[in-house]
Amino acid sequence: MEPNSEANAVRQLRLVVEADDFDEAVRFYREALGLSELAAFEGEGDARVVIFDAGRATLELANPAQKRMIDAVEAGGHESVRLRVAFEVDDTRSATDRLRSSGAVVVAEPTVTPWRSLNSRLDAPAGLQLTLFQELDTAESRAERDGFGTTDTR
Repeated sequence: MEPNSEANAVRQLRLVVEADDFDEAVRFYREALGLSELAAFEGEGDARVVIFDAGRATLELANPAQKRMIDAVEAGGHESVRLRVAFEVDDTRSATDRLRSSGAVVVAEPTVTPWRSLNSRLDAPAGLQLTLFQELDTAESRAERDGFGTTDTR
């Protein structure tokens, strides 16, 4: 079967994170980051879950050399954790300030990357490390630059 055939189609990427301080994590991601709630469920023994809509989901795989390069560019060499969650926002600077004032620890202030996005890095509730990114160019203009494209077009 083809990778993108209907029989193999993935319908949703859902990242499931255990949050020790559940209420604080829900507040942060709902109110500070602005994610909208799709569903919430409760069960026996105070079992609770909230599912947020985070827009379009992608899976970004990077080899160790790429991870080191991203850490150097985006976070001044501060090594990222193995799993980092990136959110595209309209304004990285104001989103970074808003999340800082809501309890996130800024690891790296917004910086323009060689791939023309404005990125910041934060440590956030539920033990997640976040990258906020704002695209500064269109997808079309990025695709015209060297090093961009898809693996089947290079």
